[in-house]
Amino acid sequence: MSGRSIIGETTEALHRFLLDGYNLGENPPRLEEELKFIPKDREEVLYIYMYRLGQNPNLANAKRFRQAPVFVNDDPEKGGEVYYHRPPIIVDLFYLIAVHSKFRSDAERLLGWLMLRLNEATHMIYRPRRFLLPDGREVDSLGRPWAADNMNSARLANGTAGVDGELLEDDEDGLQVEKVSLALVDDLTVGDAINLFTLHEAPYRPFLTYRARVALDGSLYKSHGGTTIRMGRISPTDSRPDTTLSQQSPNGRVRAARPLPSPTTAPGPKQYLLRKNADADSESEE
Repeated sequence: MSGRSIIGETTEALHRFLLDGYNLGENPPRLEEELKFIPKDREEVLYIYMYRLGQNPNLANAKRFRQAPVFVNDDPEKGGEVYYHRPPIIVDLFYLIAVHSKFRSDAERLLGWLMLRLNEATHMIYRPRRFLLPDGREVDSLGRPWAADNMNSARLANGTAGVDGELLEDDEDGLQVEKVSLALVDDLTVGDAINLFTLHEAPYRPFLTYRARVALDGSLYKSHGGTTIRMGRISPTDSRPDTTLSQQSPNGRVRAARPLPSPTTAPGPKQYLLRKNADADSESEE
């Protein structure tokens, strides 16, 4: 979970991860975000282009305030402040990654290395979760000033290393961690890719599509004087026992239910005392 800058940070982390792991030669390929870039004669290029993003509807939450998992205690004589925030927006980022080389075989070799390298990326970003307080301060879940190098427990607790390969000591409990995952997906058809390259006036190149999942979290809200819960007045229930249910004897044995008493008034609308009109001759004959 992080702020609005997490989208650009994910793209930068993807660039850094590919450059740090390149082992096919002395000169790493050039990274470009413009598909229409024309490389030099023997220059190898990796095109990384985020072509769309969208909210994940399967992970959407109700837009109600929840207590944020952050503890800030600025005054030791008082208790820690309680903050609230709305649930984060889960966003999927879709990247098109294409390769270029002078010879087709070199481009295919580079494409194979790219797939293996990104298959090793269990996470693009792995660091303490960042919270923005109402006064503008950035803190982690422990209330400390936020910094990406505050990670001392999460990597070791999960048995994983960060993007830079470091494994730090485990001496912090309750540290909330954010993780940006990356997965290979089949999101573009060949026809869609041709239209995308044509739109950018670029030649068609072999490509892969990847999805990165991030969470956009807004600023926190401070509570004032605790939380007030208001409930509606409960209407009185019918005091007459429900005789349709089975009755229970003192020894616990279930007895047959008693029938409902007959109503004192006939069901239906209100009745009035009416009689049929008749002439005097018929009444005298009766």
